[in-house]
Amino acid sequence: MIRRIVSSALVLALALALTTTAFAQGKKDIVETAVAAGSFKTLATALTEAGLIETLKGKGPFTVFAPTDAAFAKIPADKLAALLKDKEALKKVLLYHVVSGKVEAKTVLTMNGKGAKTVEGSEAMIKVEGKTVMVDGAKVEKTDIGCSNGVIHVIDTVIMPKN
Repeated sequence: MIRRIVSSALVLALALALTTTAFAQGKKDIVETAVAAGSFKTLATALTEAGLIETLKGKGPFTVFAPTDAAFAKIPADKLAALLKDKEALKKVLLYHVVSGKVEAKTVLTMNGKGAKTVEGSEAMIKVEGKTVMVDGAKVEKTDIGCSNGVIHVIDTVIMPKN
């Protein structure tokens, strides 16, 4: 009987620890989640330079199509350096990667041929071919990274607003 009680207590303690850990992970906002991933250093730098850290740490919800460091590496170094120094242009480019609301992959899959209204003000075009999703030509590599204030979808290219 005592063994069963001790065993039950251990199971309960383990379940509580796992639940607490899962809950704590869900507490990370978009910025904290991106920084913790380790593959968004350039994005974090750009958000800092543009003064958008507090915005994306805000209540939201937001959907961010987040370009990886490899995506930023596709931009010629001189052009990236110039963009990082031009706060208004940088802000415009970064806000083009953000959609108001929480738009999960299942919804994005229904948007083939449609535009997603970005916080920047213009629309990013969605193209779906089979299981491949493109946002303005950028391939979505990973979806539905849940955050306390929205969701992140990882893309392989920095997308640029039309204007």
